Amino acid sequence: MKDQNISSPRALRCQTSRETQKDHHGNQPGSSRSRTPKEVHKDHSCTSPRTPRNRQRRGSNEFLAELSKSNGTLLLVDDEFKYRSMWIRAYSSLWMLAAFLLVIYLGHLYIWAMLVIIQIFMASELFNLLRIAHQDRRLPRFKLLNWHFFFTAMLFVYGRILSQQLVNTVTSDKFFYRLVGGLIKYHMVICYFLYIAGFMWFILSLRKKMYKYQFGQYAWTHMILIVVFTQSAFTAANIFEGIFWFLLPALLIATNDVAAYFFGFFFGRTPLIKLSPKKTWEGFIGASIATMIAAFLFANILGRFQWLTCPRTDLSTGWLQCDPGPLFKPEYYSLPEWVSHWLPWKEIPVLPVQWHALWLGLFASIIAPFGGFFASGFKRAFKIKDFGDSIPGHGGFTDRMDCQMVMAVFAYIYHQSFVVLQGYSVDMFIDQILRNLSFEEQQILYTKLGKILQGRHFN
Repeated sequence: MKDQNISSPRALRCQTSRETQKDHHGNQPGSSRSRTPKEVHKDHSCTSPRTPRNRQRRGSNEFLAELSKSNGTLLLVDDEFKYRSMWIRAYSSLWMLAAFLLVIYLGHLYIWAMLVIIQIFMASELFNLLRIAHQDRRLPRFKLLNWHFFFTAMLFVYGRILSQQLVNTVTSDKFFYRLVGGLIKYHMVICYFLYIAGFMWFILSLRKKMYKYQFGQYAWTHMILIVVFTQSAFTAANIFEGIFWFLLPALLIATNDVAAYFFGFFFGRTPLIKLSPKKTWEGFIGASIATMIAAFLFANILGRFQWLTCPRTDLSTGWLQCDPGPLFKPEYYSLPEWVSHWLPWKEIPVLPVQWHALWLGLFASIIAPFGGFFASGFKRAFKIKDFGDSIPGHGGFTDRMDCQMVMAVFAYIYHQSFVVLQGYSVDMFIDQILRNLSFEEQQILYTKLGKILQGRHFN
């Protein structure tokens, strides 16, 4: 039997080299002549076995495998620690649910305040994602600049959204009415110069050999502002259109998330997407069905409370009463005879808004999860498991709000496109009058309208 070393191409090449190699004097290898360093190196490369080099770079697959070591496997159904993580997740979810329901009970203004707090936590998590500690120590007050841009963006976004509610709140006081009217009139100018002040602050803070880091942080800050405020602004608009249009989309995302977790927990076998290795087709399909059913049922339950369906036109905290409108008035549908034979009722009440809720449920099931997939890919790119650790078992606030933001934008667009009646209304004209005319101009308009109406009455 041939020796294995000789049978390999490299060993055969080395053996041939030793047998045939001669120097320019005709000496055979192994003679007393001292060999050149080049020959020594060449011979050493043949006699000493090399350890193969691992040239493969650390890729995302290696990182995903490392993330799953603590769980034993990528799929929840095979995770030996899944029950412990499930109880931690359930315990923190109950606390979040209790706090959320309390805020909903308190009303529109408190819900908006909750949204602002969540945005601050999200911004903090994202600001810290690309920070380098030793670089920040060389840049005093540079972190403060990021928060300057953050609160400038907050003033700009919410100043435009809540201006009418603010005017309606202070109409009884002439001084505050004028003050608020002036702030609204010059709102864009104020926000612009606040931004320019931050821009100049950034330029003056530039330091030699740190330009790349500073401009990277500047761009990162603006991307955070776009992601956080562009989407959450729609959430605030939904709140004041009626808590129903904020609460239903949020509940659908939570239902989809919980259902996907449990279906994947017990039945998940087929991976869905590489960006989220624990997501499975079984969880995705089961969650979609559960979310559609929940959308139809939740809309019927929530639509029966005026406190949830009435829009808020000011910033007070009192209870609301209003005409619910045709969307929230039940329509009765007769059941087929073969069904009513087994049930105690012959017809069922259905709110028209429940048919709209099915479209929201479909979006929450099929499209909104891609917000979570995007966040997962983002975390893989930066080799982190979660954006933060504020919520035990869930990660940070950004981890919980990835799908909520996508859903809030769709809910607002759907509401404005298919629910709100198109055309002009008295409320729209009054809104423009209060927004753009001073108190004296409104009095002049009132007097002129009175004369016009009196003239038509006598004619």
